[in-house]
Amino acid sequence: MSENNFYNYKLSDEILKALKILNYKRPTEVQEKVIPSALEMKDLIVKSQTGSGKTAAFAIPICELLEWEENKPQTLVLTPTRELAAQIRDDFTNIGRYKRIKAISVYGKQPFAKQKLELKQKVHVVVGTPGRVLDHIQKDTLNLEKLKFLVIDEADEMLNMGFIEQVESILVELPDNRVTMLFSATIPKDIERLCHKYIKNPLNIEMKTKSLTTEKIQHSIIEVTEEDKEKAIRSLTIVENPDSCIIFCRTQERVEELQKFLKKSGYFSDKLHGGMYQEDRFEVMNDFKSGKFRYLIATDVAARGIDIDNVSLIINYDVPMEKESYVHRTGRTGRAGKSGKAITLVTPYEKKFLKEIEDYIGFEIDIMNLPSDEEVTKSKLEFEAKLKAKPQLKKHKSEQLNKGIMKLYFNGGKKKKIRAVDFVGTIAKIPGVTAEDIGIITIQDNVSYVEILNGKGMDVLKAMKTTTIKGKLLKVHEAIK
Repeated sequence: MSENNFYNYKLSDEILKALKILNYKRPTEVQEKVIPSALEMKDLIVKSQTGSGKTAAFAIPICELLEWEENKPQTLVLTPTRELAAQIRDDFTNIGRYKRIKAISVYGKQPFAKQKLELKQKVHVVVGTPGRVLDHIQKDTLNLEKLKFLVIDEADEMLNMGFIEQVESILVELPDNRVTMLFSATIPKDIERLCHKYIKNPLNIEMKTKSLTTEKIQHSIIEVTEEDKEKAIRSLTIVENPDSCIIFCRTQERVEELQKFLKKSGYFSDKLHGGMYQEDRFEVMNDFKSGKFRYLIATDVAARGIDIDNVSLIINYDVPMEKESYVHRTGRTGRAGKSGKAITLVTPYEKKFLKEIEDYIGFEIDIMNLPSDEEVTKSKLEFEAKLKAKPQLKKHKSEQLNKGIMKLYFNGGKKKKIRAVDFVGTIAKIPGVTAEDIGIITIQDNVSYVEILNGKGMDVLKAMKTTTIKGKLLKVHEAIK
């Protein structure tokens, strides 16, 4: 296939333009196998590792097939964690930017009323955790009449987290005439049963891998005592001197303790665990992704669905008690064809968990020695120089895409019987502006928001101050960010 081989899928210009700006160059293996079948609207069961590019594998064809004119949700994506729900929502928004695809996420610990309001508007894609999605279905706030696509993502993790009963309760409420795609790193018996019961004649796609973890990751263990773990972290990070590192702990308390120790030692670091407010968790993840700090200390809440470029080192401060967690933790590095290291500190007590992990991943993990005092001394100057250096902030992949977008506020909405097509029809008549320059439109009862793309926001703002919509002159200004 050619360099620009996303063109071979006969995707629309709007999708191809977004993919180009997002720097999607060549499809990954899972994308090559999934996209053509999804475009043919086939039911799919896909067994694929974390970090394989599977979100785009389903988001690209779904964005291509969605009908913009339809106001009710056409796609439902079920996912185990809030972080993953927010990330998938953003991926749909970015890939569908020029088709004006509106995606929202619904999950717990967020006001139900706010989500209900969003679901009353024009929405194409709903991404959510099973509990909150079921809540909306039972309260009739999520309309399923026009649903055409269901994606069950990270199915094995939903099983591990005890969500499968909720997933089944959702499945029985959905229209029979739909496309169902299930993605999972493993297919345990309960997932198999779910597939047989609810997915008719699916195409099975399995990524051929020698083990459950990519060959791009160098795995090692270091045998230590519990008392020596903090010293081991210091020695390791000084010698490895990573640009970006996640250190996984078993509990929230362990995260708090290690974070205090590293901060005291002068590390630019932050923490992430389930005891934090959701907004704080999102802020920490965004800061880590953008490179504001190098060391993230986290529980397994960061082991799933966190897509961060160039995490070069994963350290398991504690051996995970569940073998699947090892795969998901270490899968935060060695992503998208890049190489990475995963080092696990193992105490005598934790050896029994390690054996189970090795049986599960299919190979013995190499034992390495803790760096010697000489190695640490030799590496210290370089480590401290990097520690004191100003962080180089990374550009988010959507930054270029969102460049030149102005969001406009209008003081009229559903109560004035204004629809999205009325905005498109009116704004596209402004000289020098076309429908392609209009982004996502959000219409509430009394106000509306319209994104104007390609740097044409000021032109539209100026023109709309004297232009009526359905015979009404609305107040318009740039929306407060």
